Amino acid sequence: MEYTDQMKNRVKRIEGQLRGILKMMEEESDCRDVITQMSAARTAIDRTIGVVVSSNLVSCVREAEENGENSEKIVKEAVDLLVKSR
Repeated sequence: MEYTDQMKNRVKRIEGQLRGILKMMEEESDCRDVITQMSAARTAIDRTIGVVVSSNLVSCVREAEENGENSEKIVKEAVDLLVKSR
C-alpha cells in the first residue's frame, strides 16, 4: 500500500501533539488540560486509522474487481480492522 503525504502529515501532527502532551506533563500542567490534549490526540489517531483503512479498502476492492474476484472478504477485513482499532 502506498501511504500518501496526507497520511504521513497526519501522523507528524499527532507526533507533535504527543510531544506537546509530554511537555505539559513535565511542566506539571493541570490534569484536565492534559486529558483534553490526550483525547484530541486519540481522536486524531482514530481519524488517521479511518483514512488509511478506507484508502486501502478502495485500492483492494478495485484490484479484486479487476481480477474478477469477490470483494466481500476484503470489505469484511477492513471492517474488522476498524473494530479492532477501537
